Amino acid sequence: MTAARARRAPPEPDIVPPWITLLTDFGPRDTYIGMMKGVIATIAPRAVVVDLSHGVAPQDIVDGAYLLATSYRYFPAGTIHVAVVDPGVGGTRAILAMEFGGFRFLAPDNGLLGGVLGGKAPDRLVEVKNTRYFLPRVAATFHGRDIFAPVAAHMALGAKLDELGPARAEMPKQPWPEASAVPGGVRGEVIYRDHFGNCITNIRLDENAAGTARVAGKDLPLSSHYAQAARGELVALRGSSGYLELAVREGSASERFGLDRGAGILWIPAARSG
Repeated sequence: MTAARARRAPPEPDIVPPWITLLTDFGPRDTYIGMMKGVIATIAPRAVVVDLSHGVAPQDIVDGAYLLATSYRYFPAGTIHVAVVDPGVGGTRAILAMEFGGFRFLAPDNGLLGGVLGGKAPDRLVEVKNTRYFLPRVAATFHGRDIFAPVAAHMALGAKLDELGPARAEMPKQPWPEASAVPGGVRGEVIYRDHFGNCITNIRLDENAAGTARVAGKDLPLSSHYAQAARGELVALRGSSGYLELAVREGSASERFGLDRGAGILWIPAARSG
């Protein structure tokens, strides 16, 4: 059965359904994204669907988890965030629906939701099992179209988490290692590289942070913005996501200094510097 013949919901009330965001590793070339949107439009035609990103590196759960964790809160309360980076599709991995911080999430149980929680407990968490909300035929290789899209659409129309499946006690997995306290500071590592080659670490900094980042044999005093460095110079700063970030002004920190995911970094707070 095609998406166009997906089970339609009763007429919608005057209240506009909440927003739905889509985060995938599908890329722009194929029709996967379009099919998901078609299913959503068939079931909940008034829902507002936003492409959060479809440029997650293929099968890269950490990539997807970082993007979701650092962007979900910038949407209206009640937004349904759908994340489909799913190398285990068709296998034994569960599908989770979660409420946290006034938002709802739908993702495979593979670590995508762990970054959102940051070690905190979800407000509500269920395992999605109720096939009533799936498409009539489910392909083992495309749960994005046949499960995630229709479930998200029904959530937008008012389906409660309790209706989707049983409560889940086990916490979602943590997608990246936690930074750890060490003598003299905090030891962390690069967890994400953005389009510009900036390297984001797992070390969170508050807005008034001051100190030095030690990486690649360099000690870098914390800067407030990229322009404080000379062109081609490596700089450490508190990025827009609140994590310690390494960048090269008008260049790529990843390429120029060989910084990849897992590269170690030591944060030395100002009180302990020197």
